[in-house]
Amino acid sequence: MKRQKWWGLGLSMLLVYGAVLTGCSGGGSSTKVRIGEVTRSIFYAPQYVALEKGFFKEEGLNVELQTTPGGDKTMTALLSGAIDVALVGSETSIYVYQQGSEDPVINFGQVTQTDGTFLMARDGAGAFDWNQLKGKVFLGQRKGGMPQMAGEFTLKKNGIDPQADLELIQNIDFANIASAYASGTGEFVQLFEPQASIFEKEGRGKVVASFGVESGHLPYTVFMTKQSYIDKNDATVQKFTNALYKAQQWVESSSPEDIADAIMPYFKDSDRDIVVSSVKRYKEQGSYATDPIVDEAEWNNLLDVMEQAGELKERVAPGTIVNNSFAEKAKQAK
Repeated sequence: MKRQKWWGLGLSMLLVYGAVLTGCSGGGSSTKVRIGEVTRSIFYAPQYVALEKGFFKEEGLNVELQTTPGGDKTMTALLSGAIDVALVGSETSIYVYQQGSEDPVINFGQVTQTDGTFLMARDGAGAFDWNQLKGKVFLGQRKGGMPQMAGEFTLKKNGIDPQADLELIQNIDFANIASAYASGTGEFVQLFEPQASIFEKEGRGKVVASFGVESGHLPYTVFMTKQSYIDKNDATVQKFTNALYKAQQWVESSSPEDIADAIMPYFKDSDRDIVVSSVKRYKEQGSYATDPIVDEAEWNNLLDVMEQAGELKERVAPGTIVNNSFAEKAKQAK
């Protein structure tokens, strides 16, 4: 009788052990992580690669991606708990910190390391000089956002006063900037890819400069989450960062054509040649970060850009709302 009881107990323990193993394996249960991306963009290629190549799944994560248009909406979704992780400009975490949040938003995985916009001239004939913008109508980006701040930073760097030397339009919603330019507004426009390549193909203008090159390296788009989420889910954040690093390394070593093929499911209505052209432009100027670390020099450049734009109350030390420990461990584990 005792023997039967022990056998039954042993069987129960084996079943429990087997269930634990199944749950830890790739074919069992996985941890759900909800990402909110500020926009759908070829600029975020490493994220889509991590999804399509199964790097998140390899880490035991079930990642759900949704687009939450605009930095304000994305941060609201994160703070309210509607998403777990946000892919958005790191300036938004600084805005939250400046408001005195008791649960700060922490940057833990950099995705892009330059601005992603380009200067397009309606008349791109001849050699370009920044002085050509003087007295012209410049269709810029929304005030307070990183594209606008990096744009004005670049203009000032090249001797252009955005408020006095040209007519700056920045009251048009992000989603409508391209259509406004297409309808005839502005002699110059600040655009992301793939719209810049599309307009070049259509003969609507020519890319004459890169704001990403001109404004230098900075933590432009970063995965971030609340400190309270990290406190409760540090293992999940580590797995997430591991997957991101795998994707970044894959992007770094792959051709624009291969990257385009990997991310096409997220751009089904796009012309493949345009996607390839966009990826190539971003790779050539080093926009895609090759690891998730937000380094101090990049962070300080971001603060310089925000300070010059008048959007920074005080300089925020990187250690305050940046946690590189997950990125460093991901690199060590590779």
